[in-house]
Amino acid sequence: MNLDFLYGLVKLSFWGYVLVTFILVQITMMAVTLYLHRDAAHRAVDLHPALRHFFRFWIWATSGMITGEWVAVHRKHHAFSDVPGDPHSPVLLGLKKILLEGAEVYRESARDPEIVAKYGRGTPTDWLEQNVYAKHRNLGIVLLVLTDLVVFGVPGIIILSVQLLAMPLMAAGVINGLGHAVGYRNFECDNAARNLVPWGLLTGGEELHNNHHAFPSSARFSMRRAEFDIGWMWLTVFSAVGLADVRKVAPRALAEAPRPMVDLDTVRTVITARMDVLRNYARSVTLPVLKAEVAAGADRVSLRMKRLLVRHPSLLDEGARARLQQVLADNTALRTVHEYRDRLAVLWSGTIGNNERLTAHLSQWIREAEASGIERLQQFARSLKGYRLAGAASG
Repeated sequence: MNLDFLYGLVKLSFWGYVLVTFILVQITMMAVTLYLHRDAAHRAVDLHPALRHFFRFWIWATSGMITGEWVAVHRKHHAFSDVPGDPHSPVLLGLKKILLEGAEVYRESARDPEIVAKYGRGTPTDWLEQNVYAKHRNLGIVLLVLTDLVVFGVPGIIILSVQLLAMPLMAAGVINGLGHAVGYRNFECDNAARNLVPWGLLTGGEELHNNHHAFPSSARFSMRRAEFDIGWMWLTVFSAVGLADVRKVAPRALAEAPRPMVDLDTVRTVITARMDVLRNYARSVTLPVLKAEVAAGADRVSLRMKRLLVRHPSLLDEGARARLQQVLADNTALRTVHEYRDRLAVLWSGTIGNNERLTAHLSQWIREAEASGIERLQQFARSLKGYRLAGAASG
């Protein structure tokens, strides 16, 4: 009996079906990361209208998701990352719940009209959005089911299953869950975001989640030479052919020859590139001083205290804070560099006021750090006077 009709219009080999499925899922991930995330939510890039319409249709067809709802929930996540109010934090709700029920958690917040009204501004409200996508949410999925069955036949059922699972499993579950629970951190931002792996391949670069939380408005998620962001790769391709315009990338602080005195440009650099500044401070001051104290045989000091000393204070539990305070009370050098880090962070706390006061605060910080008697701190203070921005907004 001829069963070719079971394979639809296109009959492929096993690996052919695997390749098609992989490509379709990659398109879904591109739609999420390039359109929903970097374009609609953070305005880091301007996609060509044709590309936006294609991705908007694709998201609707593969998930029934509406742009304004996705954007609203994501923006609220950034406003309340890992603190009460975060719509999908594994720190608050538990990793298991976000991994297994991430899509449901997301959907619950997305259907809250107050959240959408407050955080979904600037997203599409045209005729197509109101009368097709929002009005007929499940129509896109119905069309996807029919298309996969007609084109691929019975194998299309497996392809369809993977397509429909890709976004809720990888984006809502893995990124929102594991991205705040496991992995490594380049930057000590005030939430638990982590980079899952240095190679952002499977979810469009979203694996570099700590980098994104450190610089939310950057179109590029990779920050280190060893990191690869496939979403950024696609943006460079689309930019080259006129389908995308990158507006912002992460500012980086570069140290040049120190200037004679601190000026407003220095202050702006330190504030704008504060994640870089904090990272450099940890690498060139805190950790070398810790190692020196360990080598000198300081009482109750070990390299295991690295995390206590560099982690953002809001991420330390009561026990960790108590251990940190004990360490600082017993060790003058570590207490000094830790206090100077906190005093430097006051610059971007918003509590100082006008530019004149900010400049005076940084000038005084540098003068006192240079007189601290701690060589590593003195060197860092001198280097701050030569800091300049590189890789700031490009459009």
